[in-house]
Amino acid sequence: MKKEKLNIVYEDKELIVVNKKAGLLTIGTDKEKEKTLYHQVSEYLKKQNKNNKVFVVHRLDKDTSGLVLFAKNQKVKYLMQERWPEVKREYIAIVNGVLNKNKDIIKSYLKETKTHLVYSTNDKTQGLLAITEYEKLCSNDKYTLLKINIKTGRKNQIRVHLNDIGYPIVGDKKYAKDVSKNIKRLYLQATVLEFLHPLTEKKISLSLTYPLEFNKLITYDKDIH
Repeated sequence: MKKEKLNIVYEDKELIVVNKKAGLLTIGTDKEKEKTLYHQVSEYLKKQNKNNKVFVVHRLDKDTSGLVLFAKNQKVKYLMQERWPEVKREYIAIVNGVLNKNKDIIKSYLKETKTHLVYSTNDKTQGLLAITEYEKLCSNDKYTLLKINIKTGRKNQIRVHLNDIGYPIVGDKKYAKDVSKNIKRLYLQATVLEFLHPLTEKKISLSLTYPLEFNKLITYDKDIH
């Protein structure tokens, strides 16, 4: 099987940021250990030096594409995770339907079932606070393109919140109903990471344009950032 080349967006002595494709796990599970972004990054670094290691700072859902940050040593991993609430994280998503509001903030407490489905509750004793901010970029008669800024990083947060308000993400087979067989991916991508380097304090700003397949559903000819 041909190994896929890593799409490296940024790299220095302490950090590496990779553009993850949709459908690829960030880290391993009980059922899958090797077909992961972590494994790919680890192999890449070990080719440079067999003693090189990689440490997970955060993760994206398997079905979500976009920017994922790894650390090259444990100290930097912990420093980045301590600062994670200060990191600017933006996503783009295409949702089913045409939103009337141009922007809004969604808040709820998220809880996970034994079958790994996440749902919202208003009972703060039962779940973890999740805050999702969105802005409408454009729409056609069927879909809306959103820019999303998450204030918390809960599992499936964006997917659950948008489904809660009645506008599920296109291609979300986990939370949406009646997903078209013609839709081959989840239309959610992590497009922006902006943070201060934990050792140098240098500001690092990284961004992606949205995938070409997004343009098949909706046309947006301006810079989304």
